[in-house]
Amino acid sequence: MIDEGALLEALNSTPVVDGRPQDLWADDAVLRRWAEGHGGLGDAAAIDRLRTARDVLQTATRGTVPEAELQDMLAGVHRVPEVGESGLRWRLEVPPERLLAVELVLAWYDVRERRPGRLRPCGNDECRLFLLDRSRANTARWCSMRTCGNRLKARRHQERARQVPTP
Repeated sequence: MIDEGALLEALNSTPVVDGRPQDLWADDAVLRRWAEGHGGLGDAAAIDRLRTARDVLQTATRGTVPEAELQDMLAGVHRVPEVGESGLRWRLEVPPERLLAVELVLAWYDVRERRPGRLRPCGNDECRLFLLDRSRANTARWCSMRTCGNRLKARRHQERARQVPTP
């Protein structure tokens, strides 16, 4: 099942390391383990759909929502209510190879609806990660204060120090 944590893992699977973009999902074996760890299939069709969903959701989170691509991913998907001892549960009717990619898209829409404006790219233009702002004031700007936040604050401080003329 895809929750907020798994959504962030997927979105953040293309970090910049030592100034070079990486794709943690480029290796089929790594993505297969991730898919199986989240209750999905690890076959070729499933992992291809996961990569596509991740790429589309990264684009959508950065700004322009590719509605046609998202509609294609959700085409033919149905939510069916099931009542049991634990109450109402919604079951997805979708081919197994599409399940995890569809859950990823639905988790993204769920976060946008429940936490509007809180899922966003890191404020560091050199970073390709995303954050889910859980702060009360909705003021988080960086994926990590330890890395991007400190780096940008130090850079701004150095720029200000260079601009101040010495007597």
